[in-house]
Amino acid sequence: MLRSLPKSVEEAKQAALEVLLNNARDGRNGLPRTAAWGYPEPYTRDLLIGALGTLVSGNEELVRSLRKVLQTLADNQSELGHIPSLVDVPADRGASDTTPLFAIALSIFQRATGERSFLAEAAQKAHIWLCYQSPEDDVIVTQEPTSDWRDEQWVEGSGLFVNTLIYTYLKLRGDSVRLATLEKLLPRLDRWGSEEQAYVRAALSSADAPYYALWSYKVAQSERCDLLGNSLAILSGMAPLARARQIIDFVELECTALRERGLLAVDLPPCLFPYIRPEDADWRPRYARYNPPGCYHNGGVWPFVCGFYVAALVGAGRTDLAEKKLLALTELVRPARLAKQKFGFNEWIGAEDGAPRGQDWQSWSASMYLYAAECVARGAPPFFERS
Repeated sequence: MLRSLPKSVEEAKQAALEVLLNNARDGRNGLPRTAAWGYPEPYTRDLLIGALGTLVSGNEELVRSLRKVLQTLADNQSELGHIPSLVDVPADRGASDTTPLFAIALSIFQRATGERSFLAEAAQKAHIWLCYQSPEDDVIVTQEPTSDWRDEQWVEGSGLFVNTLIYTYLKLRGDSVRLATLEKLLPRLDRWGSEEQAYVRAALSSADAPYYALWSYKVAQSERCDLLGNSLAILSGMAPLARARQIIDFVELECTALRERGLLAVDLPPCLFPYIRPEDADWRPRYARYNPPGCYHNGGVWPFVCGFYVAALVGAGRTDLAEKKLLALTELVRPARLAKQKFGFNEWIGAEDGAPRGQDWQSWSASMYLYAAECVARGAPPFFERS
């Protein structure tokens, strides 16, 4: 039985659907826009993450649009199986997350529509490309810095986010052999490194925290908390249920501490914490202009990421907390930076002042709101069954 959702959520769902339909129409080459006004381009990762909201919406026009996105990506796939960063620009390459996102979105599209053989050859090519991304030939993959969704965040080696995508697609694919191998290697992504990172320990409430590290490679590691990566670890089942609940408790504890210190103005988590500051060892000069503390990828509050967090709460059985955070997300997506609309579905929000910063009517913000609401209504996250 579906859980009844508050009126404010139903209103926001309708607004989210309006955003997606608007962005699906009159885009470049008949493809969706990434944002209604600010991003007319069809960015691959945004639209593939948006597949979750599209498919739970059941809207036939949106499903057709997603089908065209997947088909166009397959047409523009490299000879070796890599998926471009812009749907209609085959030469735009170099992203670490577009190919696993394609594999995931295609798999759930096949399941949702019943078209099990749709783009099967492209799926296999993507699989082979991903197999070659492990320099040690052991399933766990590595990446170049700034090559995933965080174009201003230094993530190198085995990044948590990309490897949770690998875990997710292997599980959807039913590849039990490679999945078992990956599970044995997951301790590499645990946050406990060989050396203490004092700048992280001093900023966190607990030194004995259960979350997965932002990235790890050989003797190097960042122990900052990546909300999207940890949410996907919970949602996909990569994190065992007991650990998933510990991660959630830790995130909520940290957010309370951030609010008490005036570093978080909303009732939802930032995408990264603790924020990277100029005195920290992992600070980069470019961050001063493009990625300051509490902003953008350095702790900004991203509605699409918060949608994954709500879904993770549901997946971990924290349904009451999920409904509370969905209500907070409903308020987060209201403000617009420039658009004269009741709901802005903005790109990201400043953590310390709660003000919208990025582009309005962002496709993945609207889509992940729909998906989060559907998770709360069903009491279970669609496409992500725990086994």
